Amino acid sequence: MPETLAVLAVEALGFESLRRFFGRLGLTLARVPKGQPIPGSFWGDEEAGLIGDTLYVRDDTPVHSAMHEAGHYVCMDQTRRDALHTNAGGTYDEENAVCYWQILASEHLDGMSQARMCADMDRWGYTFRLGSAAAWFAEDAEDAHAWLVAAGLIEPESGALNIGVRR
Repeated sequence: MPETLAVLAVEALGFESLRRFFGRLGLTLARVPKGQPIPGSFWGDEEAGLIGDTLYVRDDTPVHSAMHEAGHYVCMDQTRRDALHTNAGGTYDEENAVCYWQILASEHLDGMSQARMCADMDRWGYTFRLGSAAAWFAEDAEDAHAWLVAAGLIEPESGALNIGVRR
């Protein structure tokens, strides 16, 4: 029987690793005590919350959730950031760009990789037409890539993140 990995949580990755990376994006990472509700969490439970330029997590928050909310922050314009509280909103195309961004950005975290991010996204329940986040990222995400290039968030040729750049 194959081993089933749990989704990687903030506690297992390390709060400080995320805090440093998010700081480079202009986000403040705030730790919420165990058992307390997470401010700004759209999904509730252990999912990350976003209010203004502060991303809220508990130790049991999935890393993919924190990265997804950070991706929303990076991908939205300043007007939306100024009013940001709980629901990042955005278009269908932006949502795809956020998913693509979080997979790319996972390489900037020690203990996380694109493969692990995709597997965790699948475990959580993200759905893609090709059946998995990895297949979507590799074979069906040209529109998300183009969106991020047009927004100046990734390099056109290499696909590398432009860290610290926001729309």
